[in-house]
Parts: sequence; structure tokens; C-alpha cells
Amino acid sequence: MKTTESSSNYENLDQMDSIELLQHINAEDHKVAPAVKAKIEVIAALVDQIVPRMREGGRLFYIGAGTSGRLGILDASECPPTYGVPHDWVIGLIAGGDAAIRKAVENAEDDPEMAWKDIQEYGFSALDTVIGIAASGSTPYVIGGVKTARQKGLLTACITCNADSLLAREVEYPIEVIVGPEFVTGSTRMKSGTAQKLVLNMISTAVMIRLGRVKGNKMVDMQLSNAKLVDRGTKMIMEATGLDYQSANDLLISEGSVRNATEFYYKNKGQL
Repeated sequence: MKTTESSSNYENLDQMDSIELLQHINAEDHKVAPAVKAKIEVIAALVDQIVPRMREGGRLFYIGAGTSGRLGILDASECPPTYGVPHDWVIGLIAGGDAAIRKAVENAEDDPEMAWKDIQEYGFSALDTVIGIAASGSTPYVIGGVKTARQKGLLTACITCNADSLLAREVEYPIEVIVGPEFVTGSTRMKSGTAQKLVLNMISTAVMIRLGRVKGNKMVDMQLSNAKLVDRGTKMIMEATGLDYQSANDLLISEGSVRNATEFYYKNKGQL
């Protein structure tokens, strides 16, 4: 039996009070980070392969179904506002298309040909990377997608929560995070989903830092899409230049990003 389908370590959940339920859920959640830590070497090796490809124009695709697909879309959608990168640098695809983000699309994950068709809508090259996300490691949509991608010369990896899965056999970099049985038997949106989110955070963050989208520890290319981010950017410029708030704010608005504003300041410091 797959680990993700094995019976919960807890019985009679329906007889527990709220405190007891939450304490046990929390106890299970504590098992996730150590399981991810055990896979840092393979995650690092994958990042080291992705970075030079993206420097040459490659892109990063996430493919998944259900919770896994939604997590990939979440990670991909946060890269442009956080790092100021184009929307087609990191692309999240879900079985069933955008409609499946909010509502399950029946049988969508069972088509092994569809993921590659979805990828082809964006074009592809050997510089691209495809990461298949499937807690079970047996989702046809994901397996078919990475299998074809690898045959076409793309870099392939996966994130799964079962050992020795069909999915892991089809990729070059299998990331198998074994978190044990779910608190509610088979509910992989819980520990498995948390593990997948942690790994996705690690991959995209490390890649973006390695690509120069962070300076020091600051998101200097973030999009100024709301008042909170404009305020944050203004304070970053104040810290970097010593300008007062209004001057830093004016410079940020005129230059469009923390990076541009800071570079402009030091280039023209004697004239400001």
C-alpha cells in the first residue's frame, strides 16, 4: 500500500474534541520539515541544473492535478510580483485547465497525453524544466507529461510523497518526501500538500536568488502593486541610501523598482 493511502495513526477522529484534533494535526505537521530536510541534496542538485538553463532563456513548468496542481500554480503565480520576472518564466499547469483551480474537473488527471499538450501551448525547448507534482506518484496526467518532456530533451523532476513511484522512475531528479500517513486517511492536501509547498518554496526561491532577483536579502525587483509594497520599497531605499521617506518614495515612483531607484541614486549621487 502507498504511504499516502495508508491508515491514519489516529482512530476515532469523530470522537475527539477540538483541542485534541488540533494537537494531533500539529503533531503530524511537525514531521514534514524533517522529511523535506532529508531531500535537500537532491533539491539543490535540481536547482543547480535549472539556473543555467533559465539564464539561457529556459522556463520552469509545474504540472499537477488537484491540490498538487493548485500548489504549482500558486508558486508560479507568486514569482512575477515577488521577483519582477515575466509571467512566462515559471508556469503552473493543472489537469483540467484553469477551471480546475476552483472546482475538480472529472477524469482530467487520467489523460496521460494532456499535460504535454498543455505545455506545447507555450512552446518548448531543451532549456525548459518540467517538474511533476503528485503526492501519489501515480497520476497519469503528470507521469505522461514528464515522460514526454524527458524524451524531448527537457530537464525533468518530480515531487511526490511515496517511495519508488511510477512518477519518480520517469524523471532525472525525483524528490520523494515521505511524510507518513495523513491525519485523515488519504487526505493528501494535509501533510503531503505542506511538504510539496515547502519544496516548491525552496526551488523557486533558490532559483530566483541565484538568478540575481534578490540583493542582499531584499526583493529589489518586486512589483509595486499596492500601497504596502510601495511603503516597503520606500523603506528599502531609505536603508540603502540614507534618504528621507519622501525623497525615497519619489525616487521609487520615478524609477519603478527598488533596484532601479538604488542604482540611479548611486549613479547620480553627486547631482541629487
